[in-house]
Amino acid sequence: MTSPKPAHKRILLKLSGEALMGDDAFGINHATILRMVNEIAEITRLGVEVAVVIGGGNIFRGVAGGSVGMDRATADYMGMLATVMNALALADTMNKAGLTARVMSAIAIEQVVEPYVRPKALQYLEEGKVVIFAAGTGNPFFTTDTAAALRGAEIGAELVLKATKVDGVYTADPKLDAAATRYTSLTFDEAMGRNLGIMDATAFALCRDQKLPIKVFSIFKHGALKRVVMGEDEGTLVHV
Repeated sequence: MTSPKPAHKRILLKLSGEALMGDDAFGINHATILRMVNEIAEITRLGVEVAVVIGGGNIFRGVAGGSVGMDRATADYMGMLATVMNALALADTMNKAGLTARVMSAIAIEQVVEPYVRPKALQYLEEGKVVIFAAGTGNPFFTTDTAAALRGAEIGAELVLKATKVDGVYTADPKLDAAATRYTSLTFDEAMGRNLGIMDATAFALCRDQKLPIKVFSIFKHGALKRVVMGEDEGTLVHV
C-alpha cells in the first residue's frame, strides 16, 4: 500500500518573528524554534520543497520604531537586519536537526549570508534544501508579508502558508466571541470585502494577481503544517 502523496510540491512558509518568542517577552525561545523545525523536517521528508520568509518582530519591528520618532526607512532597515538574525538562528537549528538550510538575504551581507539570487534559490529547492529568505524585499516600506508573496511568486510556490497563533480565519475573534466560526475557504474578493486583514494590502494584491493561494493556519498546533501540505481540512484557504 502506497503512502498518500502531499497535495503541494513546493510551498512558501511565512513565519513571524513573534512566533519564535514562544512565551518569552522577546528574542528566540529554543524549545519553540526546535519544535517548528521538527514540523518543517516532517514535511521535507515527504518530498515537499520548502522556502521560508521570516519576520523580525521579536527583535525589532520597523513600523514600531518609526512610530516613536525614528525615521521610517532607517527603522525598516533595522527590522530587516533583525530578520537576518532570525534566519541564521532558524538555519542553525535546521542544520543541527539534519536538514540542509541556506539563508539568502535581500541585503548584501556576504560575510554572513549569501545574497538572494533567484536561479540559485530554485537550484537549492530542487536539491531538497530549505531556503530561508531574509531581509524582506530589501526595501523599506514593505512588510515581510509582501516579501512572502513576492518570493512565493518568484520561486513558483503552489501555496503561501501564513503561520499565525490562530488556526485559521474566523468570522470574529474566537477569544472574544464563542460563536465565532472558522472559514474553511474564502475567495480573495470575499476576504477583501469582509476586511479580514489576512495580509497587508500589497501582499494580498500580489497573491491575488498571481493567482497564488494563501493558507492561514496555526504554527503552534501540532501536526498542522503536515495536514496543510497533505491537503486536509486545516486552517483557511484564500483563493481566486
